[in-house]
Amino acid sequence: MTIAVTGASGQLGRLIVQKLKQKIEPSQIVALARSVEKASDLGVEVRAADYEKPETLDRALQGVETLMLVSSSEVGKRAAQHRNIIDAAKKAGVRRIVYTSLLHADTSSLSLAPEHVETESLLKQSGIAHTVLRNGWYTENYTVSVPGAVKAGAFVGSAGEGRISSATRADLAEAAVVVLTGEGHDGKVYELAGDDAYTLADLAAEISKQTGKDIPYKNLPQDEYAAVLKGVGIPADFAGALAAFDIDASNGALFDDKGQLSALIGRPSTRLSDAVAAALKS
Repeated sequence: MTIAVTGASGQLGRLIVQKLKQKIEPSQIVALARSVEKASDLGVEVRAADYEKPETLDRALQGVETLMLVSSSEVGKRAAQHRNIIDAAKKAGVRRIVYTSLLHADTSSLSLAPEHVETESLLKQSGIAHTVLRNGWYTENYTVSVPGAVKAGAFVGSAGEGRISSATRADLAEAAVVVLTGEGHDGKVYELAGDDAYTLADLAAEISKQTGKDIPYKNLPQDEYAAVLKGVGIPADFAGALAAFDIDASNGALFDDKGQLSALIGRPSTRLSDAVAAALKS
């Protein structure tokens, strides 16, 4: 069995490769990355794979049985890039694909959803056995701001009282490895979210508890929050998108209470308190 992981130099891809090495021999793992150098420390074979260059994909997938397709990070280009690698997988005789999609992609209001829905459709059309992992929001999307919130004396956002069922990248990587190395997952769609939903006010309260400081949550109008993000160096388009995601969160787009993630990994998902503690140590 040979498992190839796309985006292996990225944050989620790296974790998947590392956790795979705990389950199968490193010789059975192939890391796929645009830059071979950036993935050279993973301790497995690395092959160059560029979504925009189909010829690299054809070479990279030779001899691969299972493909872990970690969704591209290039929003707006994802569907076309995913089409290229799915086509290459079909040519190479890949037997199985596991894909990281978006929580409730088929009904989600998030602007990220359409490209994931299109990719899920491409997988169905390919005829290749596949599993869809609809990953919820990364807890790190919010906890990355914890040190800055402590410094500023407040946690800001636009999510209102929306409940967020996020999960850490490590938990989602573990779920991917369970599916990659297990049986009975073909044709299934998993909605993967954390066990305990929280609001950003809850997050601020946890930061306050752990630091012993009063760190309130300040809910801002979308435009004001986008301006704050731009003020700390985030590009205008991305800042606007992040603020819009918070508005979606306020309307329930990041909530799920089905517990499929913890059922898949066989343990409770990482608690918010532990994720905050990790962020404060970083």
